[in-house]
Amino acid sequence: MDQKMTPWAKLFLVIIFLILYAPIFFLIFYSFNSGETMYDFESFSLKWYKELFHDTRLLIIVLNTIVLALLAALFSTIIGVLGALAIYMAKRRQTKNLLLSFNNVLIVSPDVIIGASFLILFTMAGIKLGFSSVLLSHIAFSIPIVVLMVLPKLSEMSPSLIDAARDLGASSWNVMSKVIIPYISSGIFAGFFMALTYSLDDFAVTFFVTGNGFSTLSVEIYSLARRGISLNINALSAILFLFTMLLVVIYYFITQRTKLNGMGVRKR
Repeated sequence: MDQKMTPWAKLFLVIIFLILYAPIFFLIFYSFNSGETMYDFESFSLKWYKELFHDTRLLIIVLNTIVLALLAALFSTIIGVLGALAIYMAKRRQTKNLLLSFNNVLIVSPDVIIGASFLILFTMAGIKLGFSSVLLSHIAFSIPIVVLMVLPKLSEMSPSLIDAARDLGASSWNVMSKVIIPYISSGIFAGFFMALTYSLDDFAVTFFVTGNGFSTLSVEIYSLARRGISLNINALSAILFLFTMLLVVIYYFITQRTKLNGMGVRKR
């Protein structure tokens, strides 16, 4: 039985959403300011958007950030799914708990510690700081997130599905590709989008492992903030916010479609 929200609960939600979104909309509002600062709105203008698209260096950094996030999300999803399957198929409960504990340690560890650890590792291994070091770091800290997204879907799956497929003569590859992967697909998509978000958002780890000649948007904005941020950063933030909302909508429709397909399979 559904419970209706009380007026106080609705008011509380409105206040929370205002606190969360008001600074973002304030930033977007001043991206249309013809003036130079966020202290006085002079008139509506697309000046900063035009300046943004003429700033080749900043656009290259944005492209680097997006490519890095997509690659990190892709590789971490593949490795994370394999890791989740390894934890799920471990026969001893103690082994499962041990592997899951190692996975969770990376999530709760401070980003500063992770970044410093990677910096020491890359320095000792002789890996040049730049795109490759940042990519490896982002893959590493995104894998545990993917594992946590996929494991609950594996736990929901009945072992009888796998047993039935094997009884019908399915090979191990067919069981994996036609039974397990389709069933956990919503968890895989969730892990991919979470890894993508974490990679786009990360600053602390990236700050430690990035090198000369390569930068991500978060590190670039940090360096600009010390000199004074131009309103073209507001324009860029507005575009990225819309891009993020688009990703959320895509993820929503993918999960809804997956649920409908699952319901169709169960009905048949």
